[in-house]
Amino acid sequence: MQRNSIFIGQYPAIVTVIKGITSIIPVLLLAFQTVRAQPCTNLGQTPATAFPVCGTDVFTQTSVPPCGNNLIPTLCGNDGLAYGDLNPYWYKFTCFKSGTLGFLIDPNNDGDDYDWQLFDVTDRTITDIFVDPAMIVAYDWSGEQGKTGASNAGTSLYVCGTSSVNGVPGPYRPLFSSMPNLIEGHNYLLLISHFSGDQQSGYKLSFGGGTASITDTTAPALKSISTNCDATQLRIKLNKKMKCPSLVIDGSDFTLSPGNITVANAVAASCSIGFDMDSVILDLSGPLPPGNYTLTAVDGTDGNTLKDNCDRTIPVGAALSFSVTTPQPSPLDSLVPLKCAPDKLRFIFDRPIHCNSIAANGSDFIVTGPTAVTVSSASGECTDGVSTSITLQFASPLYTGGTYQVQLVRGTDGNTIVNECDLETPVGQSVSFAIKDTVSAAFTYTIDMGCKRDTINYTHNGDNGVTQWLWNFDNTDFSNAQSHSKDYPAAGQFTAQLTVTNGFCTDSSLVNIALDNEVTAGFTAPDIICPEDSASFINNSKGPIDSWTWTFGNSHTSVLESPPAEHYPMTGKETYYTVGLAVHSPIGCTETASKTLRVLSSCYIAVPSAFTPNNDGKNDYLYPLNALKADNLDFRVFNRWGQLVFHSKNWLTKWDGTINGTPQGTGTYVWILQFTHHDTGKKVEMKGTSTLIR
Repeated sequence: MQRNSIFIGQYPAIVTVIKGITSIIPVLLLAFQTVRAQPCTNLGQTPATAFPVCGTDVFTQTSVPPCGNNLIPTLCGNDGLAYGDLNPYWYKFTCFKSGTLGFLIDPNNDGDDYDWQLFDVTDRTITDIFVDPAMIVAYDWSGEQGKTGASNAGTSLYVCGTSSVNGVPGPYRPLFSSMPNLIEGHNYLLLISHFSGDQQSGYKLSFGGGTASITDTTAPALKSISTNCDATQLRIKLNKKMKCPSLVIDGSDFTLSPGNITVANAVAASCSIGFDMDSVILDLSGPLPPGNYTLTAVDGTDGNTLKDNCDRTIPVGAALSFSVTTPQPSPLDSLVPLKCAPDKLRFIFDRPIHCNSIAANGSDFIVTGPTAVTVSSASGECTDGVSTSITLQFASPLYTGGTYQVQLVRGTDGNTIVNECDLETPVGQSVSFAIKDTVSAAFTYTIDMGCKRDTINYTHNGDNGVTQWLWNFDNTDFSNAQSHSKDYPAAGQFTAQLTVTNGFCTDSSLVNIALDNEVTAGFTAPDIICPEDSASFINNSKGPIDSWTWTFGNSHTSVLESPPAEHYPMTGKETYYTVGLAVHSPIGCTETASKTLRVLSSCYIAVPSAFTPNNDGKNDYLYPLNALKADNLDFRVFNRWGQLVFHSKNWLTKWDGTINGTPQGTGTYVWILQFTHHDTGKKVEMKGTSTLIR
């Protein structure tokens, strides 16, 4: 058995394998989770704490702690297997240049069984991967041991598991899938699941071989800075995610000037639940008086500044200037960039907002634009009663492109929003945002049918500003054109997938196409018949046939799909006839087949009184003549000393006058022929002699 569990009815079952013997033990879901679904507490063991990937990274896992086994959706259908994140590690990355992704999972022990699945998590809640198969990009759940991953050696994006039944192994599943296509700007999540059990020796994960880039070329930098209300803290925003271990908690990565106030310590809240951070809080040795200041990045006591996930550092000397002034209300000006068909908006504020000043029903905000918008709720990401962001939830997604405006009003709670300095943002502040129409990847196609090969012409309408097309034909042929033509065999099952984008919205569509217009001609017929006997011809031609033309070699023809039996006359000699069948399809294709029918001179069974095995093609063998209707035939030949020199149960197997390859001399030989006559059922025994003449 190559997988860890299956479902029986509505309950899962544990599958136990001992030396190839599979036993299926039904259990309740609670018991199943108790046995397998252990908590994952290490960083990297859950989607939310996934390892950030730089394209040049090689990840080395020296051990794989047991945990997990949450069920994962696949496209494997009802194969009786359940797929889960068993003993998992997760990895996250962004595609910065579209192309194919190649990677290798190299076990430290070649006997370990590692599986993987890749998800597109762009604009999705991370936990949706456990329920939504539309997020699947590729996977390999092969039960084989050894190296696995995605490479040019793969032939399919989706490799399912196998199971053994009664100790018989299932079919081999390849350890490598084909390389999936990544889309620029999309975010991905890679699961590596470890099926070999709780004791594993780890693995190395490396990326390479594909054409996509998952390396962020943006240089790390300080993005922005703000103070708290009493100017005892500095809040730094970074321009990208950076490694938590590169931040020194004593604050020595930064210097502050002018004045005698120094950085006392540094902390990044996200580092308690992940590997990287995009903001840092610096506690100061005292409050900053009003004035202008500069915060500068320096090498900390760890010997470096902050590092991004590719180990590139913020340049020493990089600085942010800021002013300490009398606190002001927080403006409504910073909107997180939107994605396709947004159902929410997220504002980022220079100062934290009191959560109790945010009207939960969203009445602090009015949204107007090309289509009616209803704000159903508003909420912050609250810590200690404040939030640096507010998310507006819409009653339904915005599908219509255009420019919209968000205006701040006094909500049902009697105020707008109030920042941590207890200052209310004035009524009437507004911000605009623009979105594009959603796109559809639905495409049309026409088929130019041929006799052996068909041409399918694919096209997409390009509506709603589509600017990019990616066609995937059976994972073997790709195109970036809006329209594409492809040749196929005239019979078979094929798939075509299209992904389109207008730079804002993306959609995919998959179509299965069955071609069945190829015709083949074929029939079964007897090889040999007796004269005047019936010869039946069974049509086994295939394809969309609309007419048949039979020729029987005796001047008779037929246009029936299944013709009546034919009779061939006695001519006094053995005669050969060519029987032919031509089949025709509705589009004008014709295929032919033919067979040769041998009609004996007669079916009178006899044995020649003499034969001359001199290889002149005349009377070279001794055998029962015309024994077509001799059932259960037994033919034996003896020499004059009673020695059996030839024995056959097939009338077409003939004696060539040799014994063990040695030619026998001229002489008389005794033969015995026994058979049951096919027509009468009568048992017959015949005896006689034949002379071998040299």
